[in-house]
Amino acid sequence: MSRRVVITGVGAVTPYGVGASALWNGLVEGRPTLAPTTRLDATGFPCKLAGEVKDFSAKDFVPKHYRKAVKVMARDIEMAVAAAKVAVEDAGLTTRMSLAEGQVGGTTYPSERVGCQIGAGLIAAETDELSAALVTARKSGATLEEPGAGFSLRMWGTAAGPEGATGSGGMNNLTPLWLLKYLPNMLACHVTILHGCEGPSNTITCNEASGLLSLGESTRVIERDAADLCFSGGAESKVNCMGLLRLTYAGRLADTGAETDGSKVVRPYDPASAGTIPGEGAGILLLEEADAAAMRGVKPYSEIAGFGAAHSDPAHCYANGSRDIAPGADEGLQAAIENALADAGVKADDIDAIVPHASGIPAMDAGEAGALRAVFGSRLASVPLVTVSPLIGD
Repeated sequence: MSRRVVITGVGAVTPYGVGASALWNGLVEGRPTLAPTTRLDATGFPCKLAGEVKDFSAKDFVPKHYRKAVKVMARDIEMAVAAAKVAVEDAGLTTRMSLAEGQVGGTTYPSERVGCQIGAGLIAAETDELSAALVTARKSGATLEEPGAGFSLRMWGTAAGPEGATGSGGMNNLTPLWLLKYLPNMLACHVTILHGCEGPSNTITCNEASGLLSLGESTRVIERDAADLCFSGGAESKVNCMGLLRLTYAGRLADTGAETDGSKVVRPYDPASAGTIPGEGAGILLLEEADAAAMRGVKPYSEIAGFGAAHSDPAHCYANGSRDIAPGADEGLQAAIENALADAGVKADDIDAIVPHASGIPAMDAGEAGALRAVFGSRLASVPLVTVSPLIGD
Protein backbone atom coordinates (compact mmCIF):
# COMPACT_ATOMS: atom_id res chain seq x y z
CA MET A 1 0.00 0.00 0.00
CA SER A 2 1.41 3.42 -0.98
CA ARG A 3 2.13 6.03 1.66
CA ARG A 4 -0.53 8.67 2.30
CA VAL A 5 0.20 12.34 1.65
CA VAL A 6 -1.25 15.30 3.57
CA ILE A 7 -1.00 19.09 3.32
CA THR A 8 0.36 20.68 6.51
CA GLY A 9 1.51 24.13 5.41
CA VAL A 10 0.11 26.81 3.10
CA GLY A 11 2.03 29.82 1.80
CA ALA A 12 0.34 32.36 -0.47
CA VAL A 13 1.41 35.65 -2.04
CA THR A 14 -1.54 37.19 -3.89
CA PRO A 15 -3.12 40.55 -4.67
CA TYR A 16 -4.94 40.12 -1.34
CA GLY A 17 -1.65 40.07 0.56
CA VAL A 18 0.69 37.50 2.07
CA GLY A 19 -0.61 34.37 3.75
CA ALA A 20 -3.51 31.96 3.40
CA SER A 21 -5.79 34.00 5.66
CA ALA A 22 -5.47 37.09 3.47
CA LEU A 23 -6.33 35.03 0.39
CA TRP A 24 -9.23 33.24 2.05
CA ASN A 25 -10.77 36.40 3.48
CA GLY A 26 -10.48 38.23 0.16
CA LEU A 27 -12.14 35.42 -1.77
CA VAL A 28 -14.92 34.93 0.78
CA GLU A 29 -15.66 38.65 0.72
CA GLY A 30 -15.59 38.62 -3.09
CA ARG A 31 -13.29 41.63 -3.00
CA PRO A 32 -12.03 42.53 -6.50
CA THR A 33 -8.35 43.37 -7.01
CA LEU A 34 -8.23 43.83 -10.80
CA ALA A 35 -7.49 47.52 -11.27
CA PRO A 36 -5.41 49.85 -13.48
CA THR A 37 -1.87 48.52 -13.43
CA THR A 38 0.84 50.45 -11.59
CA ARG A 39 3.78 48.13 -12.33
CA LEU A 40 4.12 49.31 -15.93
CA ASP A 41 2.77 51.83 -18.39
CA ALA A 42 0.06 49.91 -20.25
CA THR A 43 -0.48 52.65 -22.84
CA GLY A 44 -0.90 50.99 -26.22
CA PHE A 45 -2.12 47.70 -24.77
CA PRO A 46 -5.82 46.85 -25.04
CA CYS A 47 -5.79 45.51 -21.47
CA LYS A 48 -4.86 48.12 -18.89
CA LEU A 49 -5.94 46.26 -15.75
CA ALA A 50 -4.11 43.65 -13.68
CA GLY A 51 -4.15 41.79 -10.39
CA GLU A 52 -1.02 43.11 -8.68
CA VAL A 53 0.71 42.11 -5.45
CA LYS A 54 1.11 45.35 -3.50
CA ASP A 55 3.61 46.39 -0.81
CA PHE A 56 5.81 43.35 -1.27
CA SER A 57 9.57 43.09 -0.68
CA ALA A 58 11.40 39.78 -0.98
CA LYS A 59 14.06 40.97 1.48
CA ASP A 60 11.47 40.63 4.24
CA PHE A 61 11.35 36.87 3.63
CA VAL A 62 15.02 35.83 3.51
CA PRO A 63 17.76 35.75 6.18
CA LYS A 64 20.06 38.75 6.38
CA HIS A 65 23.00 36.87 4.88
CA TYR A 66 20.92 35.96 1.80
CA ARG A 67 19.58 39.40 0.91
CA LYS A 68 22.23 40.04 -1.73
CA ALA A 69 20.79 37.10 -3.67
CA VAL A 70 17.56 39.05 -4.16
CA LYS A 71 19.44 40.99 -6.85
CA VAL A 72 19.37 37.90 -9.04
CA MET A 73 15.71 37.09 -8.42
CA ALA A 74 12.98 37.96 -10.91
CA ARG A 75 9.61 38.76 -9.35
CA ASP A 76 8.40 35.20 -9.93
CA ILE A 77 11.32 33.88 -7.87
CA GLU A 78 10.82 36.47 -5.13
CA MET A 79 7.19 35.47 -4.64
CA ALA A 80 8.02 31.75 -4.60
CA VAL A 81 10.69 32.29 -1.94
CA ALA A 82 8.27 34.32 0.19
CA ALA A 83 5.46 31.78 -0.15
CA ALA A 84 7.82 28.95 0.83
CA LYS A 85 8.85 30.74 4.02
CA VAL A 86 5.23 31.42 4.94
CA ALA A 87 4.35 27.76 4.32
CA VAL A 88 7.18 26.55 6.57
CA GLU A 89 6.01 28.79 9.40
CA ASP A 90 2.41 27.72 8.87
CA ALA A 91 3.40 24.04 9.08
CA GLY A 92 5.47 24.55 12.24
CA LEU A 93 8.58 23.10 10.60
CA THR A 94 12.23 23.79 11.25
CA THR A 95 14.41 24.02 8.14
CA ARG A 96 17.91 25.26 7.35
CA MET A 97 16.44 28.74 6.93
CA SER A 98 14.82 28.57 10.37
CA LEU A 99 18.22 27.83 11.92
CA ALA A 100 19.82 30.69 9.96
CA GLU A 101 17.26 33.03 11.49
CA GLY A 102 18.19 31.99 15.02
CA GLN A 103 15.90 29.07 15.78
CA VAL A 104 17.66 26.52 17.99
CA GLY A 105 17.76 22.75 17.65
CA GLY A 106 17.83 20.65 14.51
CA THR A 107 15.73 20.50 11.38
CA THR A 108 12.43 18.62 11.46
CA TYR A 109 13.53 16.32 8.63
CA PRO A 110 17.00 15.32 7.37
CA SER A 111 17.89 17.33 4.25
CA GLU A 112 17.98 14.22 2.07
CA ARG A 113 14.34 13.50 2.97
CA VAL A 114 13.10 16.92 1.82
CA GLY A 115 12.15 17.45 -1.84
CA CYS A 116 11.01 20.41 -3.92
CA GLN A 117 8.83 20.48 -7.05
CA ILE A 118 7.73 23.93 -8.20
CA GLY A 119 5.89 25.09 -11.31
CA ALA A 120 7.16 28.13 -13.21
CA GLY A 121 5.96 30.27 -16.09
CA LEU A 122 7.71 32.23 -18.83
CA ILE A 123 9.72 34.58 -16.64
CA ALA A 124 9.86 37.97 -18.36
CA ALA A 125 13.09 39.94 -18.58
CA GLU A 126 12.97 43.57 -17.52
CA THR A 127 12.93 45.74 -20.63
CA ASP A 128 15.26 48.33 -19.07
CA GLU A 129 17.96 45.68 -18.71
CA LEU A 130 17.65 44.63 -22.35
CA SER A 131 17.32 48.03 -24.00
CA ALA A 132 20.98 49.11 -23.73
CA ALA A 133 22.18 45.76 -25.03
CA LEU A 134 19.76 45.85 -27.97
CA VAL A 135 20.76 49.39 -28.93
CA THR A 136 24.44 48.44 -29.13
CA ALA A 137 23.60 45.50 -31.40
CA ARG A 138 21.86 47.65 -33.99
CA LYS A 139 23.48 48.49 -37.32
CA SER A 140 23.60 52.13 -38.29
CA GLY A 141 22.11 53.29 -41.59
CA ALA A 142 19.44 50.60 -41.74
CA THR A 143 17.22 50.72 -44.81
CA LEU A 144 14.10 48.89 -45.95
CA GLU A 145 15.97 47.71 -49.04
CA GLU A 146 18.52 45.78 -46.96
CA PRO A 147 16.91 42.73 -45.34
CA GLY A 148 18.14 42.13 -41.81
CA ALA A 149 19.36 45.67 -41.38
CA GLY A 150 18.87 47.06 -37.90
CA PHE A 151 19.38 44.38 -35.26
CA SER A 152 22.55 42.37 -35.88
CA LEU A 153 22.86 38.91 -34.40
CA ARG A 154 26.62 39.05 -35.00
CA MET A 155 26.96 42.28 -33.04
CA TRP A 156 24.75 40.85 -30.31
CA GLY A 157 26.94 37.79 -29.83
CA THR A 158 30.43 39.29 -30.25
CA ALA A 159 32.56 41.86 -28.47
CA ALA A 160 32.34 44.39 -31.31
CA GLY A 161 29.91 47.27 -30.85
CA PRO A 162 28.44 49.63 -33.46
CA GLU A 163 31.77 51.38 -33.91
CA GLY A 164 33.88 48.26 -33.55
CA ALA A 165 34.95 48.99 -29.97
CA THR A 166 35.95 45.81 -28.15
CA GLY A 167 33.68 44.87 -25.29
CA SER A 168 30.84 47.25 -26.13
CA GLY A 169 28.53 45.06 -28.19
CA GLY A 170 25.18 43.44 -27.48
CA MET A 171 25.11 40.96 -24.65
CA ASN A 172 28.28 42.42 -23.17
CA ASN A 173 26.03 45.09 -21.71
CA LEU A 174 24.29 42.48 -19.58
CA THR A 175 25.72 41.54 -16.20
CA PRO A 176 27.40 38.10 -16.00
CA LEU A 177 24.65 36.83 -13.68
CA TRP A 178 21.80 38.30 -15.73
CA LEU A 179 20.47 34.93 -16.91
CA LEU A 180 20.13 33.63 -13.34
CA LYS A 181 17.17 35.96 -12.82
CA TYR A 182 15.17 34.38 -15.60
CA LEU A 183 15.83 30.63 -15.64
CA PRO A 184 12.59 28.88 -14.64
CA ASN A 185 14.41 26.39 -12.41
CA MET A 186 15.61 29.23 -10.18
CA LEU A 187 12.34 29.24 -8.21
CA ALA A 188 13.06 25.76 -6.91
CA CYS A 189 16.78 26.49 -6.77
CA HIS A 190 16.49 29.31 -4.23
CA VAL A 191 13.89 27.46 -2.17
CA THR A 192 16.08 24.35 -1.96
CA ILE A 193 19.16 26.38 -1.00
CA LEU A 194 17.35 28.36 1.68
CA HIS A 195 15.58 25.41 3.28
CA GLY A 196 18.17 22.69 2.74
CA CYS A 197 16.24 20.44 0.37
CA GLU A 198 18.54 17.66 -0.84
CA GLY A 199 15.87 15.18 -1.90
CA PRO A 200 14.21 14.92 -5.34
CA SER A 201 13.82 18.32 -7.01
CA ASN A 202 12.21 19.39 -10.26
CA THR A 203 10.77 22.35 -12.14
CA ILE A 204 7.64 22.04 -14.27
CA THR A 205 6.85 24.54 -17.02
CA CYS A 206 3.44 23.73 -18.48
CA ASN A 207 1.73 27.10 -18.44
CA GLU A 208 -1.21 27.39 -16.05
CA ALA A 209 -1.07 23.66 -15.26
CA SER A 210 2.45 23.89 -13.81
CA GLY A 211 1.44 24.33 -10.18
CA LEU A 212 -1.04 21.45 -10.16
CA LEU A 213 1.40 19.17 -11.97
CA SER A 214 4.02 19.93 -9.34
CA LEU A 215 1.57 18.82 -6.63
CA GLY A 216 1.08 15.56 -8.47
CA GLU A 217 4.81 14.95 -8.75
CA SER A 218 5.41 15.81 -5.09
CA THR A 219 2.68 13.37 -4.12
CA ARG A 220 4.29 10.59 -6.13
CA VAL A 221 7.73 11.37 -4.66
CA ILE A 222 6.41 10.93 -1.12
CA GLU A 223 4.30 7.90 -2.02
CA ARG A 224 7.31 6.02 -3.36
CA ASP A 225 9.29 6.84 -0.18
CA ALA A 226 11.82 9.12 -1.90
CA ALA A 227 11.03 11.94 0.58
CA ASP A 228 8.96 12.65 3.69
CA LEU A 229 8.39 16.35 2.99
CA CYS A 230 8.07 18.29 -0.27
CA PHE A 231 7.74 21.96 -1.16
CA SER A 232 5.19 22.08 -3.97
CA GLY A 233 3.26 24.71 -5.92
CA GLY A 234 4.05 27.50 -8.33
CA ALA A 235 4.60 31.20 -8.92
CA GLU A 236 4.35 33.58 -11.86
CA SER A 237 3.94 37.23 -12.73
CA LYS A 238 2.30 38.20 -16.01
CA VAL A 239 2.17 41.87 -15.01
CA ASN A 240 5.04 43.09 -17.16
CA CYS A 241 5.62 44.31 -20.69
CA MET A 242 6.69 40.93 -22.09
CA GLY A 243 3.80 39.17 -20.40
CA LEU A 244 1.26 41.58 -21.85
CA LEU A 245 2.82 41.28 -25.31
CA ARG A 246 2.64 37.49 -25.27
CA LEU A 247 -0.96 37.39 -24.07
CA THR A 248 -2.08 40.14 -26.44
CA TYR A 249 -0.64 38.43 -29.52
CA ALA A 250 -2.18 35.14 -28.35
CA GLY A 251 -5.59 36.80 -28.29
CA ARG A 252 -6.17 35.94 -24.64
CA LEU A 253 -6.46 39.38 -23.03
CA ALA A 254 -9.63 41.39 -22.68
CA ASP A 255 -9.90 44.87 -24.16
CA THR A 256 -10.73 46.71 -20.95
CA GLY A 257 -11.35 50.11 -22.53
CA ALA A 258 -12.20 52.70 -19.87
CA GLU A 259 -13.32 50.08 -17.33
CA THR A 260 -11.45 50.22 -14.01
CA ASP A 261 -13.04 47.19 -12.30
CA GLY A 262 -11.78 43.96 -13.83
CA SER A 263 -14.42 41.84 -12.09
CA LYS A 264 -16.91 43.33 -14.55
CA VAL A 265 -14.76 42.28 -17.52
CA VAL A 266 -13.72 38.67 -16.81
CA ARG A 267 -16.82 36.48 -17.23
CA PRO A 268 -15.98 32.76 -17.04
CA TYR A 269 -18.09 30.43 -19.21
CA ASP A 270 -19.78 33.34 -20.98
CA PRO A 271 -19.32 32.81 -24.76
CA ALA A 272 -19.32 36.59 -25.16
CA SER A 273 -16.51 37.09 -22.62
CA ALA A 274 -13.85 39.50 -23.86
CA GLY A 275 -10.98 37.44 -22.45
CA THR A 276 -8.91 37.41 -19.31
CA ILE A 277 -6.86 39.89 -17.26
CA PRO A 278 -3.28 39.14 -16.13
CA GLY A 279 -2.32 38.65 -12.53
CA GLU A 280 0.59 37.56 -10.37
CA GLY A 281 1.16 35.51 -7.26
CA ALA A 282 2.61 32.41 -5.66
CA GLY A 283 1.27 29.41 -3.83
CA ILE A 284 3.51 26.91 -2.05
CA LEU A 285 2.17 23.94 -0.10
CA LEU A 286 4.05 21.69 2.31
CA LEU A 287 3.23 18.05 1.59
CA GLU A 288 4.12 15.47 4.23
CA GLU A 289 3.85 11.75 4.67
CA ALA A 290 0.75 11.31 6.83
CA ASP A 291 2.28 9.17 9.60
CA ALA A 292 5.30 11.45 9.91
CA ALA A 293 3.05 14.49 10.22
CA ALA A 294 0.96 12.73 12.87
CA MET A 295 4.07 11.86 14.87
CA ARG A 296 4.95 15.52 15.22
CA GLY A 297 1.42 16.30 16.34
CA VAL A 298 0.16 18.53 13.54
CA LYS A 299 -3.34 18.57 12.16
CA PRO A 300 -3.24 18.59 8.35
CA TYR A 301 -5.43 20.80 6.20
CA SER A 302 -6.36 17.86 4.01
CA GLU A 303 -5.16 14.67 2.37
CA ILE A 304 -4.31 14.39 -1.31
CA ALA A 305 -6.61 11.52 -2.18
CA GLY A 306 -5.91 11.32 -5.90
CA PHE A 307 -4.17 12.98 -8.82
CA GLY A 308 -4.67 12.77 -12.56
CA ALA A 309 -3.04 14.31 -15.62
CA ALA A 310 -3.51 14.05 -19.38
CA HIS A 311 -2.69 15.98 -22.54
CA SER A 312 -4.85 18.17 -24.76
CA ASP A 313 -3.85 19.81 -28.01
CA PRO A 314 -3.62 23.49 -27.00
CA ALA A 315 -3.92 24.80 -30.56
CA HIS A 316 -7.63 25.56 -30.18
CA CYS A 317 -6.88 28.04 -27.41
CA TYR A 318 -5.09 30.39 -29.79
CA ALA A 319 -7.30 30.27 -32.89
CA ASN A 320 -9.46 33.19 -33.98
CA GLY A 321 -8.72 35.32 -30.95
CA SER A 322 -9.10 32.34 -28.61
CA ARG A 323 -12.76 31.93 -29.56
CA ASP A 324 -12.62 28.72 -31.57
CA ILE A 325 -12.59 25.27 -30.00
CA ALA A 326 -11.57 22.21 -31.98
CA PRO A 327 -13.60 18.99 -31.82
CA GLY A 328 -12.36 16.80 -28.99
CA ALA A 329 -10.41 19.60 -27.34
CA ASP A 330 -11.99 18.72 -23.99
CA GLU A 331 -10.90 15.07 -24.07
CA GLY A 332 -7.56 15.65 -22.34
CA LEU A 333 -9.08 17.46 -19.37
CA GLN A 334 -11.85 14.87 -19.15
CA ALA A 335 -9.23 12.12 -18.99
CA ALA A 336 -7.31 14.01 -16.29
CA ILE A 337 -10.42 14.33 -14.11
CA GLU A 338 -11.32 10.69 -14.59
CA ASN A 339 -7.74 9.64 -13.79
CA ALA A 340 -7.82 11.64 -10.55
CA LEU A 341 -11.14 10.11 -9.50
CA ALA A 342 -9.83 6.62 -10.22
CA ASP A 343 -6.60 7.30 -8.34
CA ALA A 344 -8.63 8.41 -5.31
CA GLY A 345 -11.03 5.50 -5.57
CA VAL A 346 -14.09 7.76 -5.67
CA LYS A 347 -16.87 8.55 -8.12
CA ALA A 348 -18.00 11.82 -9.66
CA ASP A 349 -21.04 11.75 -7.36
CA ASP A 350 -18.70 12.01 -4.35
CA ILE A 351 -17.37 15.43 -5.36
CA ASP A 352 -18.72 18.37 -3.33
CA ALA A 353 -17.04 21.33 -5.09
CA ILE A 354 -14.97 22.12 -8.17
CA VAL A 355 -12.28 24.80 -8.52
CA PRO A 356 -11.87 25.21 -12.31
CA HIS A 357 -9.46 27.39 -14.26
CA ALA A 358 -12.38 29.49 -15.57
CA SER A 359 -10.15 32.12 -17.16
CA GLY A 360 -12.78 33.98 -19.17
CA ILE A 361 -11.03 33.01 -22.43
CA PRO A 362 -13.91 31.62 -24.53
CA ALA A 363 -12.23 28.61 -26.15
CA MET A 364 -10.48 27.49 -22.97
CA ASP A 365 -13.68 27.86 -20.94
CA ALA A 366 -15.63 25.93 -23.57
CA GLY A 367 -13.17 23.05 -23.47
CA GLU A 368 -13.24 23.01 -19.68
CA ALA A 369 -17.04 23.12 -19.55
CA GLY A 370 -17.25 20.26 -22.04
CA ALA A 371 -14.97 18.11 -19.89
CA LEU A 372 -16.93 18.86 -16.72
CA ARG A 373 -20.23 18.02 -18.41
CA ALA A 374 -18.81 14.76 -19.73
CA VAL A 375 -17.66 13.67 -16.27
CA PHE A 376 -20.42 15.01 -14.00
CA GLY A 377 -23.40 14.95 -16.35
CA SER A 378 -26.64 16.51 -15.14
CA ARG A 379 -25.30 16.67 -11.57
CA LEU A 380 -22.88 19.43 -12.60
CA ALA A 381 -25.65 22.01 -12.17
CA SER A 382 -25.80 21.26 -8.43
CA VAL A 383 -22.03 21.21 -7.73
CA PRO A 384 -20.55 24.56 -6.63
CA LEU A 385 -17.91 25.94 -9.02
CA VAL A 386 -15.45 28.23 -7.26
CA THR A 387 -13.93 30.74 -9.69
CA VAL A 388 -11.19 33.19 -8.74
CA SER A 389 -10.04 34.73 -12.06
CA PRO A 390 -12.61 37.58 -11.96
CA LEU A 391 -11.16 38.63 -8.60
CA ILE A 392 -7.38 38.19 -8.87
CA GLY A 393 -6.69 37.61 -12.58
CA ASP A 394 -5.09 34.80 -14.53
